[in-house]
Amino acid sequence: MDPKDLNKKKTPIVKIDKALEKYRGKVLFPKKLKKANEILERVGLPEAQ
Repeated sequence: MDPKDLNKKKTPIVKIDKALEKYRGKVLFPKKLKKANEILERVGLPEAQ
């Protein structure tokens, strides 16, 4: 593909590393997740417009 054509594209070209699949389904920050869930329980989700 010509570099000039890449500059005209509206969507970015992103390559995702397959090695990241090892993190699928794992909680990387359990303390932050716990805190976020506590806040959501107390406050709730905002209503969709």
